[in-house]
Amino acid sequence: MTTVTGRTETEAEGAEEVVGNREAGVFSRAVRTLRTHPAAPPLGALAAGLAGAAYLWGTNPHQAGQWLPRCPFNVVTGLLCPACGGTRMTYDLMHGDVVAAFHDNALLLTLGVPAAAYFGGRWLVEGLRGRRYRPKLGKAGTTVVLGTAVVWALVRNLVG
Repeated sequence: MTTVTGRTETEAEGAEEVVGNREAGVFSRAVRTLRTHPAAPPLGALAAGLAGAAYLWGTNPHQAGQWLPRCPFNVVTGLLCPACGGTRMTYDLMHGDVVAAFHDNALLLTLGVPAAAYFGGRWLVEGLRGRRYRPKLGKAGTTVVLGTAVVWALVRNLVG
């Protein structure tokens, strides 16, 4: 039997299946694009950071008994690593106590937070523009960052 379009019923059913598969193809292409788009990683990191900040807002790391991970370096050695105090510092910053945040980790507050804001912001902006961003420190930059971290760890553990 011929339909109004001049096709047989089986041809019309086949055409419907093609349209259905095309819609499934559009959906899978959209998911693939979202997964591979340069903005996906920075947006995912931002979402994870916001979720962590939401949890930390109500969890005071200055009080004992909170469910927060301990620094593995501190657990093993008993010494402070260059990033120790970062969770307390973040909590204090979110609650507007800059002096306490500076006391928790001065170097991370003065150098790490601005650097993370710059590189994270640049990563997000470049991703939203459709470009991938991979910062390169080079040998000199890596040496400066690692040297600063080692000196800060020594100062924290020997002086304070």
